[in-house]
Amino acid sequence: MSDEQSHLFYQSRQPRPFLDHGEGIYLYDESGKRYIDGSSGAMVSNIGHSNPRVLAKMKAQMDKATFGYRLHFRTRPSEDLAAKVASLMPEGLDRVFFVSGGSEAVETAMKLARQYAVTQGQSSRWKVISRLPSYHGATMGSLGVTGSPLFTGPFKPMFEEMPKIAAPTCYLDRDNLTEEERGLKYAEKLREQIEAEGPDTVLAFLMEPVGGASTGALVAPDSYYTRIAEICREYGILLIFDEVMTGAGRTGKFLAAEHWGITPDIIAMSKGFGAGYAPLGAVVARGDMVEALLNAGGFLHGFTYAGNPLACAAGLAVLEEMEDHDIIGNAARMGEVLKARLTGLMDRYPFIGDVRGKGLLLAFELVSDRETMKVLPKEWNAHSELVELAYERGLIIYARRTRGGYEGDHFLVCPPLIITEPQIGEIMEILTGALDAFAAKHDLPVIEEVSA
Repeated sequence: MSDEQSHLFYQSRQPRPFLDHGEGIYLYDESGKRYIDGSSGAMVSNIGHSNPRVLAKMKAQMDKATFGYRLHFRTRPSEDLAAKVASLMPEGLDRVFFVSGGSEAVETAMKLARQYAVTQGQSSRWKVISRLPSYHGATMGSLGVTGSPLFTGPFKPMFEEMPKIAAPTCYLDRDNLTEEERGLKYAEKLREQIEAEGPDTVLAFLMEPVGGASTGALVAPDSYYTRIAEICREYGILLIFDEVMTGAGRTGKFLAAEHWGITPDIIAMSKGFGAGYAPLGAVVARGDMVEALLNAGGFLHGFTYAGNPLACAAGLAVLEEMEDHDIIGNAARMGEVLKARLTGLMDRYPFIGDVRGKGLLLAFELVSDRETMKVLPKEWNAHSELVELAYERGLIIYARRTRGGYEGDHFLVCPPLIITEPQIGEIMEILTGALDAFAAKHDLPVIEEVSA
């Protein structure tokens, strides 16, 4: 660990070593210590680190041009990537707007939706309903739809707070409903909110098809997704899927929407889409929506680096690598293996209350009582302590507080989609050691295997 003064600042003073290099699912610091990237950074490095094909494609583009402003030139990488993305979308979603990150993608999606409504003579529609808890970005517009008081609190006077409905946290419910009935119950909250707001004022519903950091890979019952789409169509509001984390193969499909056969009106992607090789994201929309904007004078929106040729060259190479090596198929197969291994930990650690997710977007939640799902004592700061115990042992995982950001503890285990079964074994060995140390410190029960 270097003691030199840093002039950088981010979120905290948490010390970390200098990164030296990455290779596949591994990262190495300058001392030579190896870490398994068990969270793909922030669920970004979908194809692993230092992929030779992507680096070669980026180098080839760097030798030609690293920047060409979109008002002055079209570029082959941006056109080719847009065509590739459109070919991977549900039918009708064929127009692409590139951005540099997830917050930009969500902002773009909402502004596109609003301007489209105006072109349709529906200027009364401006409210974007989202869920609580949820996370959709750090810019002012995306904070308005983010359901996390921890992130939004200090800034509330500066942005428009959008309406929220409860996220479908069915795993916490203690009732006599079936999973299908629970899904419908949570979906109907959207109808109730639309009616409460006034249907003519509601522009869109924005949701993560599989929850991200705020809910720890939350998956709703299947009935939820179908009913949500039906309600949006019934009221003529737009359905926006935030696939910033789930898109580009993370859940075992290119889009999480594919698991339920849902076609949203707008999709926002980033993170694994550029896979950490360049800042890149995309918003994909219906062609008729985009044509309406262009016919009305153009989309009143833009970013300097939108469609940057170097970033798009990287993104295209990432998608080609995924296709040629069936990386999304591997995410589905290894996701089943890893989820089974994580679920198996519940036999050893009674304080693991739930394991959830799809593909390689997986999480487990710690509790003090599995039956009631009562949280661990807040002052333990389990969400950060277990991360540090794993980090010391050479495993990187990602944690947040589950219940509104202030208490509860969940941990995302989301390795690169190229992971193998033996490498899953490496993750589990380190994670088990970290959980044993955590249990010993807090005098929590550990059930040892009984020999036959």
